[in-house]
Amino acid sequence: MRTRMTSRSPLAPDAFPTLPEIAGVTRRVARAQYKSWDRCDLTYVELVPGTTVAGVFTRNICCSSEVELGREQVKGGSGRALIVNAGNSNAFTGYRGREAVEQIMAQVAGHLGCDPAEVFVSSTGVIGVPLPKDKAQAGVEAALTAAPCSWEAAAETIGTTDTFAKGSAASAIVDGRTVQVAGIVKGSGMIAPDMATMLGYIFTDAAVAPALLQAMLTEATGGSFNSITVDSDTSTSDTVLLFATGQAGNAPLTTRDDPGADALYAAIRAVALDLAHQVVRDGEGASKFIEIQVTGAASDDSAKRVALAIANSPLVKTAIAGEDANWGRVVMAVGKAGEPADRDRLAIRFGDHWVAKDGLPVDGYDEAPVAAHLKGQEVRVGADLGLGQGSATVWTCDLTHGYISINADYRS
Repeated sequence: MRTRMTSRSPLAPDAFPTLPEIAGVTRRVARAQYKSWDRCDLTYVELVPGTTVAGVFTRNICCSSEVELGREQVKGGSGRALIVNAGNSNAFTGYRGREAVEQIMAQVAGHLGCDPAEVFVSSTGVIGVPLPKDKAQAGVEAALTAAPCSWEAAAETIGTTDTFAKGSAASAIVDGRTVQVAGIVKGSGMIAPDMATMLGYIFTDAAVAPALLQAMLTEATGGSFNSITVDSDTSTSDTVLLFATGQAGNAPLTTRDDPGADALYAAIRAVALDLAHQVVRDGEGASKFIEIQVTGAASDDSAKRVALAIANSPLVKTAIAGEDANWGRVVMAVGKAGEPADRDRLAIRFGDHWVAKDGLPVDGYDEAPVAAHLKGQEVRVGADLGLGQGSATVWTCDLTHGYISINADYRS
């Protein structure tokens, strides 16, 4: 039975960051024992009345009942609780999976005296196994009465193949008050941008109207969770939720023109981007964190599609894993993207070193500094298409034997 990798990613931060308490947010964890592992695997977050919520969800057609219900629930704009199950994705499980989710929603709602639609549920793990309702009921009951826990404990509990707990925080001044933003995320494999990536939860004590909160999350997701990829596979359970408790006491933000709205958005985006980068740094088997920057494209959207073609190329990723300055593989990936490109205008660089321009290797090309750049844990690849003003940046990791070993043994 595979649970977690025993070795911490070499790209992991030195320690879990210090996250501020968010007024109106209480975290608890428990053991539902969805798998045969010696760890907590159910996270319960209680939110004060009046908390607003926004969410983005996977566009994978074979999504879970948790995702289907969540899409409808966010339309109500109100959240009182979050339950996250680890070890079982409850996806592709038919009516039995939906019944399990509705049972959890009703159980928590009964405890809080709220509408079941205000209880959000996420599950992550193996696809095709219905969430055991008896274990879910017992696990939720234990969580409801458990002692409050730290952010790190909550982040650890939502993980599956993650090798380290992921958290981030930022602050902003809104209406003369300091408001806090804190978030946790899980993700390591089955990572590709298609709304959000894996499971992420961000909390703020600011007072924000649901429509504005949704707009902020959607925009922040585009340049963070939707701009990373580990293996090009989009999970059936991908969810990112943003909760605003309103406990900071600021005048409620309703539009982006309100004083402090831009500052709050910047804090939310900073947290989302940091969490997204941490997911890539924990990519299954990863040994290098890779930034792909595309410039000179016909449009920003076109640039992003080209960047993702490079980032998702197994040949590019394995070359970087092997510290091989094979820039021809980047040329190949640009050409296969299906976007406007001109071979004779294309330029490629590694780090700050241009290796090819105008469809040819640069005069006097010296591979030594490029090879030195590739030996580091942080690798930057650039492609300028020479066509327009479009640009985009995405982040990925290399592809190593470790990725194969982890996923070949996923269910054993």
